[in-house]
Amino acid sequence: MPVNLPLPEPQDLRAIAGLELAVVSAGIKKVGRRDVTLMRLAPGSTVGAVFTQNRFCAAPVQVCRAHLAELPTHPNPAQGVRALVINTGNANAGTGASGLAHAQATCADVAALLGVSAQQVLPFSTGVIMEPLPVEKIQAVLPEAVRTLGLSSWLDAANAIMTTDTQPKAYSRELMVHGQRVSITGMAKGAGMIRPNMATMLGFLATDACIDAALMPALAHEIAQRSFNRITVDGDTSTNDSFVVMSTHHAQHPVIKSWHEPQAQALLEALCEVACDLAQAIIRDAEGATKFITVSVEQGASDAECLQVAYAIAHSPLVKTAFFASDPNLGRILAAVGYAGIADLAQNRIEMYLDDVHVVTQGGRHPGYMESQGQAVMAQSEIVVRVLLGRGPHAQSVWTCDLSHDYVSINADYRS
Repeated sequence: MPVNLPLPEPQDLRAIAGLELAVVSAGIKKVGRRDVTLMRLAPGSTVGAVFTQNRFCAAPVQVCRAHLAELPTHPNPAQGVRALVINTGNANAGTGASGLAHAQATCADVAALLGVSAQQVLPFSTGVIMEPLPVEKIQAVLPEAVRTLGLSSWLDAANAIMTTDTQPKAYSRELMVHGQRVSITGMAKGAGMIRPNMATMLGFLATDACIDAALMPALAHEIAQRSFNRITVDGDTSTNDSFVVMSTHHAQHPVIKSWHEPQAQALLEALCEVACDLAQAIIRDAEGATKFITVSVEQGASDAECLQVAYAIAHSPLVKTAFFASDPNLGRILAAVGYAGIADLAQNRIEMYLDDVHVVTQGGRHPGYMESQGQAVMAQSEIVVRVLLGRGPHAQSVWTCDLSHDYVSINADYRS
């Protein structure tokens, strides 16, 4: 069961003007499963994306990068990204030249049906690695997907992109920008193979706001840095990780060309909030998770240093199994702080809290701390670990989960 994660309600997920959705069944892995999603973007839409840093990246990631590189930086209405096609059940990773050909063929078929160029189509896949993509199954249902564009909802699509997720992940926001109502909706999937360096398996964020094409690549990076690159389940970086942000320009306000003015800043924050909701939902629904844990590192000499320590704690199997057992084994956390790689770390400056319980002071056990206090915190489904380094003014947080018996079982049985 996910950790305190309510199911998205259809009425809470706002349609985005200028974006149409279709969800169909190709039977890629399971007969009758709706497993192919098609998105069509209106002419003039702008797109930014970031992808996995895994060098063994999947064929669709390679094709997406190539297509985005071939499109002009400032597209006219006929030249930008016009469609996304997403399949679950097969990652099309580790599939060599044939995998690339299959991803390209899918784009070509979508393009022919929509009357656009293949470079204007971005493909995404998720599922089992090193199995050939049954491209003919996808090709067979693409005409149905095109015919039914606009009839599926974001909730339909969020369900269709899942793999080991136990429930769909989707959120929306609304705000006013220069007197016009703007909608934001996003969805994501992912429950394992999650760590920073693009830390979601698939994520899609759309708005009808008008955002200049030149801002979109950096926008995707900024949002990912503040959301998906702050989560870790198991320290594995997937071959298929992709995050796309889309702006359809249907909100009728002046085009945003800079983030410096207050209205633009409000939009940026709203986009990041939806992405953070999605990123945290991935942790709450992580494979076998029973605890949602915030690791906050403060008083660092730099943001990078804070993240270095936070990830050391969040990646540690010993720390994560202690959380699963509700065992306040403080030594495991301190050991992770110590091996994080800060050469001149002064342990006598370290302070640490479990929620509001002060457990470590000046590098040692706080004299007022009792084991029962730590056990009470660790028994909760949501826990905050605060580590104060005593080195400077910087602070950063990451979100993680515990490591349970079920995580091993899920991944041992994944291909069965």
